[in-house]
Amino acid sequence: MTERGWGRRFEDPITIGDRVLETLLDAGEYITALPKKEHNAPEWQAAMEALILVTEGGGPTMFARIGIMRGLNRHYVPELNPKGKEPHWGRRKRDQ
Repeated sequence: MTERGWGRRFEDPITIGDRVLETLLDAGEYITALPKKEHNAPEWQAAMEALILVTEGGGPTMFARIGIMRGLNRHYVPELNPKGKEPHWGRRKRDQ
């Protein structure tokens, strides 16, 4: 049976500045210590729900890790490349 509880460790710890989140408990404490406005963001609420589900249900810690990473990167907007992929106008190697 899968291990359960807040003491479970992430397979790959999450580093936030000088702080390292190694267990589910570390991640839960990090989220609850956030300012109220930040804590109430939908991404952090989903991360906390994932933490609780993994803790109580014994699911893979990767689900909780993904939730934390989505919360941490919620303000990141990838740069759009309007040009897209450059077309290759030459002949294929096999056709030469």
